[in-house]
Amino acid sequence: MRPMLATTAARVPAGADWVHEVKWDGMRVLADVAGGRVTLSSRTERDVTVAFPELAGLAEQFEDMLLDGEIVAMRAGVPSFAALAERFHVTSHRRAVTLAAQNPATLMAFDLLRLYGVDLTQRSLADRRSTLERLELAGPHWQVPPTFADGELLRDAARAQGLEGIVSKRLSSRYHPGLRSEEWLKFPNRPSMSVLIGGWRPETDSVDRLGALLVGAPGPEGLRYLGRVGSGIAGKAGTALAKELADLTLPHSPFAGVVPREDALGATFVDPVLVCEVQALGLTHQGRLRQPAYRGRRPDLTPDDVSLEDVPGA
Repeated sequence: MRPMLATTAARVPAGADWVHEVKWDGMRVLADVAGGRVTLSSRTERDVTVAFPELAGLAEQFEDMLLDGEIVAMRAGVPSFAALAERFHVTSHRRAVTLAAQNPATLMAFDLLRLYGVDLTQRSLADRRSTLERLELAGPHWQVPPTFADGELLRDAARAQGLEGIVSKRLSSRYHPGLRSEEWLKFPNRPSMSVLIGGWRPETDSVDRLGALLVGAPGPEGLRYLGRVGSGIAGKAGTALAKELADLTLPHSPFAGVVPREDALGATFVDPVLVCEVQALGLTHQGRLRQPAYRGRRPDLTPDDVSLEDVPGA
């Protein structure tokens, strides 16, 4: 099962029909507790259980349940995508245990999809949420974050505290696995988006060290070019990404339309199958990312999870 997704919106809804939550800067997972163990699945249904051994204790809470939530790692008191990124791809139990001790993660569980074998997805969010809260899930690495009635007030508070944003949900909404619904609306404070890597340019005076990425997002006419990202890819992040890109070289550009000459000069084009997260201050009038910065790879996502619709202003 894939999780239900929210739609980006411009205005926070008001009224008793809606409830509002903090938007966590982490990794979306479904946590399936059954048979005395917990299985963690990413948005792409990839099993990431081994990467987060600190969540194994969830299996001791109830015999059977399916939770929807976000795994977060904290840095300076707030959830940090960068702090969590190094744990996405871990497949070694020993390595995962070491990282969990150094940089523990927490599951923010915000929905309940099954309990004791009963499917709850066709029940209202109000019903599912009420049941979830009665479970009193509170542990060293998992919790049920609160909901709020005033969305604008919550958004202001989230912005002031440096949090990613908020999500507004209609209380009558049923759970639609894998679908993006307008019954769930998201309002990011920090414009962050998932994009595809379609090429790279080397650092000055180098031939193999990454200096910038050429990124885009799928649209009606193909992969739309969104510009070049240079900030944030130095050091270990750039070295690891360069290894992933090495075997993806293409003889031609994967972007629909022409890549500007100043960006294409010296670039190596690649098969756009790798997803990464970037931050930007919106788009320029030319449709390019304004002051973009690389945040990290998203191995939990596939190209099918990336859409031009999720790029603010596109």
